[in-house]
Amino acid sequence: MVSWQHQGSLQDLKTCLARTLFLLALLGRVSSLKECLILQSAEGSTVSCHGPTEFPSSLPADTVHLSVEFSNLTQLPAAALQGCPGLRELHLSSNRLQALSPELLAPVPRLRALDLTRNALRSLPPGLFSTSANLSTLVLRENQLREVSAQWLQGLDALGHLDLAENQLSSLPSGLLASLGALHTLDLGYNLLESLPEGLLRGPRRLQRLHLEGNRLQRLEDSLLAPQPFLRVLFLNDNQLVGVATGSFQGLQHLDMLDLSNNSLSSTPPGLWAFLGRPTRDMQDGFDISHNPWICDKNLADLCRWLVANRNKMFSQNDTRCAGPEAMKGQRLLDVAELGSL
Repeated sequence: MVSWQHQGSLQDLKTCLARTLFLLALLGRVSSLKECLILQSAEGSTVSCHGPTEFPSSLPADTVHLSVEFSNLTQLPAAALQGCPGLRELHLSSNRLQALSPELLAPVPRLRALDLTRNALRSLPPGLFSTSANLSTLVLRENQLREVSAQWLQGLDALGHLDLAENQLSSLPSGLLASLGALHTLDLGYNLLESLPEGLLRGPRRLQRLHLEGNRLQRLEDSLLAPQPFLRVLFLNDNQLVGVATGSFQGLQHLDMLDLSNNSLSSTPPGLWAFLGRPTRDMQDGFDISHNPWICDKNLADLCRWLVANRNKMFSQNDTRCAGPEAMKGQRLLDVAELGSL
């Protein structure tokens, strides 16, 4: 008869053997994936590959998070993701990808986030997102996109965050966002946009953040922002704005942050500022109108009255100065406003 003590020793041996086999298997996975690290959890495997010479093969079937970054990959196999149907996040930043297969994302319908920052993409294939109804974040920042198409974005019913910043976009189609009803953040910063098409923002129902900084925009029209009453943050800095239409901010009842710095504004029309800040509400995150060539004459009286009421939310006060007339040149705009000398 085997003693209880002996049975306990056998159980300990089996446990030790099982752990050893698990570690060997894990080491085998790591070696087959070369420069990749695998972390396992109850939700599934996280695979991180930095600087691989080729896209990893034999991914764990339970992979939910995959990062293949900082390498010289120029292309991906069409079936690269075939073995991990539960993938939720795919990070491919800092590679040299020039094109993507239209079938790449077909095996991963649960994908929620796709990061393609800093690649060499000039276009996207139609149908790439035909099975990506769960995708909520798409980052295409720092590529070589010269144009975008509404067809690219078909099927992205859950997309909330779209980043197209730092590309070479000089124009946009008016229906680009027509199918993106869930969009809350749009980044078009640091492109080559000189104007925006009427109706660009029709589609999103609750846009909250809009980044247009670093472009070549010359004028903000009445109709651009009208469909977005829930907009909270608006960046228009570092453009070439010479005019803002009177009704540009009408209906923006929730705007908390506005940046108009580094433009070519010398004046603003009466009534523009009535829709923002006090007395109706407080711009919680502030505003910046510095580094514009403001002409401090009677045409700026409306802005000056608004500045006095909202001075506690004004950034860069020392850099917001009069460019003319000669008698006012160099004076702080807020000082002029508080003196009521216009």
